[in-house]
Amino acid sequence: METPDQVRLPDDRARGDRGASSTLTIRDSGPHEAETHFAIQREASLAALRHIFPPAEYPYPDDDVRGNWRRFTGRVFLAERDGSAVGVAAIEGQWLHGFYVVPAEWGSGVADGLHTAAAEAIAAAHEEARLWCLEENARARRFYEKRGWTPNGDTRVVPFPPHPLDIGYSLELPRIASSAAS
Repeated sequence: METPDQVRLPDDRARGDRGASSTLTIRDSGPHEAETHFAIQREASLAALRHIFPPAEYPYPDDDVRGNWRRFTGRVFLAERDGSAVGVAAIEGQWLHGFYVVPAEWGSGVADGLHTAAAEAIAAAHEEARLWCLEENARARRFYEKRGWTPNGDTRVVPFPPHPLDIGYSLELPRIASSAAS
């Protein structure tokens, strides 16, 4: 039986030799699974951002990223396919703070499911969602823009070398009532 914090999404893609379908589950997670969140972020970042952070020149900041997941106090969604962790999204207030999917699942619907879960959770209390996206991360920018996110004019310098630029994005959200009217 599914809990209210768990969403199961059917996936009809063929899996394995027998072509059996698999199930994608998105559930709440937290600091107790920080190592899993870190592993997903690391794998996705090394694959997607090598042109921004060449690994030979800028080793991945394992300790900093792992520590961020251990200290994160917002809500974390973990996507699992047949019990294996394949994606993570973190929100706090109106901010989408972290959004990562392992490369083997790019284009599979995992990101769509995580995005929907995160946006709905933010919309329960806010009329706008916000995020930062690396200026040179064209894949992520296309993903967000396809879902209605727009650059909001904010920029910041990323604290990790070589200190690329982040662009602020905003998404107008429908307000979701947390309880029915009497």
